[in-house]
Amino acid sequence: MLMELAPIEKLFKSYASICDAARKNLGRDLTIVEKILFTHMDPGTDYSKLERGVSNIFLNPDRVAMQDATAQMAILQFISAKMPKVAVPTTVHCDHLIQAYSGATTDLQAAEEVNKEVYDFLRSASMKYGMGFWKPGSGIIHQVVYENYACPGTMMIGTDSHTPNAGGMGTIAIGVGGADAVDVMTNQPFMTKMPKLIGIKLTGQLSGWTASKDVILKVATMLTVKGGTGKIVEYFGEGARSMSATGKGTITNMGAEIGATTSTFGYDEMMDPYLRATDRGPIADLCKQYADDLRSDPSVEADPEKYYDEYYEIDLNSLEPHIVGPHTPDLGREVSAMSAEVDEKDYPEKISAALIGSCTNSSYEDMTRAVSLVRQAKIAGLKAKSPLLVTPGSETIYQTIKRDGILEEFEEVGGTVLANACGPCIGQWKRDDMKKGDKNSILTSYNRNFAKRNDGNPETLGFISSPELVVAMAFGGSMKFNPLTDSLKDKDGNDFKFQPPEGEVLPPNGYTPQDAGFEIPTMSGEVVIDPASERLAALEPFPKQDPVKDYQDLPVLFKASGKCTTDHISQAGPWLKFRGHLDNISNNMFLGATNAFHPDTGFGNNPVTGEESLELNKIARNLKESGLGWVAFAGENVGEGSSREHAAMEPRHMGCLAFVAHSYARIFEANLKKQAVLPLTFTDKADYDKIQAKDRISCEGLDQIAPGKPVSLSIKHEDGSTETIPVNHTLNDNEINWFKAGSALNSLTA
Repeated sequence: MLMELAPIEKLFKSYASICDAARKNLGRDLTIVEKILFTHMDPGTDYSKLERGVSNIFLNPDRVAMQDATAQMAILQFISAKMPKVAVPTTVHCDHLIQAYSGATTDLQAAEEVNKEVYDFLRSASMKYGMGFWKPGSGIIHQVVYENYACPGTMMIGTDSHTPNAGGMGTIAIGVGGADAVDVMTNQPFMTKMPKLIGIKLTGQLSGWTASKDVILKVATMLTVKGGTGKIVEYFGEGARSMSATGKGTITNMGAEIGATTSTFGYDEMMDPYLRATDRGPIADLCKQYADDLRSDPSVEADPEKYYDEYYEIDLNSLEPHIVGPHTPDLGREVSAMSAEVDEKDYPEKISAALIGSCTNSSYEDMTRAVSLVRQAKIAGLKAKSPLLVTPGSETIYQTIKRDGILEEFEEVGGTVLANACGPCIGQWKRDDMKKGDKNSILTSYNRNFAKRNDGNPETLGFISSPELVVAMAFGGSMKFNPLTDSLKDKDGNDFKFQPPEGEVLPPNGYTPQDAGFEIPTMSGEVVIDPASERLAALEPFPKQDPVKDYQDLPVLFKASGKCTTDHISQAGPWLKFRGHLDNISNNMFLGATNAFHPDTGFGNNPVTGEESLELNKIARNLKESGLGWVAFAGENVGEGSSREHAAMEPRHMGCLAFVAHSYARIFEANLKKQAVLPLTFTDKADYDKIQAKDRISCEGLDQIAPGKPVSLSIKHEDGSTETIPVNHTLNDNEINWFKAGSALNSLTA
């Protein structure tokens, strides 16, 4: 067991007194979300003064986890803070830099060669500063965390938007940018807004084709990609308690797709066998001892509308399998409606690739349910009509399903087993079968499906479903095939119809014990960065800005049209190799963004020189070299998606002084604040339409900026006319200090 028992026992012992005090203070019982948050706040907090969605709260997480792509910049910032070691248990996981191409063994070998410099940097920093190191091939961060560190009643943050995966084990697990992680690693609290609470009661029980994935696909369709912003989702009820621990993790993982701060379940008896199966028996014993503290008080389930800001019910008995997409996870429908929609919207019918696994769906239960369909197909003499790619989530899962013959069965029907890494889910997928611009449909059991997300091709339509449905539809080869009702022809020409999948929640013979890829920190060695490196560079402090002089007469770099996610601002895929070199990765800034002032994605016209059809990053660099800052404008939910702070650091590095938008995704707004880029919002959303390509923008009142006090933008149009519009901000006193210092890190090291 890699977790220390004593800190967990100390935390659990504190629950009774802290929660009793909170009940008296509030005059009511508590949800599990409130219990976990309150036990991670300063003990002197007056809970009655915490207004949901308004008040700032300061939390002390128990743990930090970082994946290799985001860890580079976070560790570079930590080194700049000049601390001898991390203040809380911290781990680094090498999962994002492995490109899927030919198969697990060769892909891992290629990654270790290509990324040696970065892996050496991460390992040496981990050893020196006291961070646990999970080497390449050990697995995807969220699966590894689930198997080793996720624990009911605890709190963690992670530098990946799908950190909430651990919420399936009753953890409050929040995705953050690297600068937020550095705060906690340097013994400062994590600051966020007191979240609003969404309660979702699950009744009935999953059966047949319906899987836990269908719950979150239904929720995403109901609430949309911004429906969870500033909120924590708690699942409860008999349906929640009947669901496996790993099934719960699938649901909380994809809570990121509705913008939720996190999602969680209260502790229940289904978590106990998973803790024991993953070598955490002593923690399981503690959870049983303190069970009542680790779930919502009984009155919450009896009268949920009294405790939650929003309340919904989902009947698992009547829930049907869902498919969402393309290009957004909230465009959902039941599988029975898919065929008609393919015709209606002219989606490519052929499934060009079917992909299962990833951090969302690679549990033993997922794999055994999927392979039960493979076994049916083998008996019928069928091979997959679509390329079938399988991504085990961790070395533990890989070795276990290899021992149990499951991997071999996937391969026998034409499947390719990929490395234990993120791979195609984050764009680390080298495709030879499609050229950029070829319109095609893929079906995955992943969690995210923005345009260009999986393979860099804007014409790849990404659809998401459960692993069971993905595998069955791979044998049909068609987006119109409904395995619940439709038949295929077997080897003898007879009708063959799949029976509902079946699987095992946990491996009957236990998980395979082996070297899972973990290295204990030695607290020794040095961290060396080659000054000539193209992939790593030490960080220079961002300059302080004059709140009056520097914010006058700023050109408009671009105005986003439609979605502007972190993938649009800072693409992954081949650009991941520059995640530790801010200047080099800034060459991808806005490459995926749609500019209202130019017909080509990622392009614009230089508003100062008049030069036309240049990459937006090149225009920004020219403005910066000319001593000019600039402003960007956008619409709703800007920065949706990944937690990558590069989407904020690149604009800051390239001269961005402010974003102005209708609304922001939580992590992106926090990342902008950390880097002293002003995230402003239109008071009147119609003012977005007033912004023109050659406007000059002046931000007024920044020398008097204060919490809750609006500022104004003076807009000078090309024809010489001017107008002034009010804009709002959500900066608190701490964040205003970061703004004045030039960044949160500058403030820390001042």
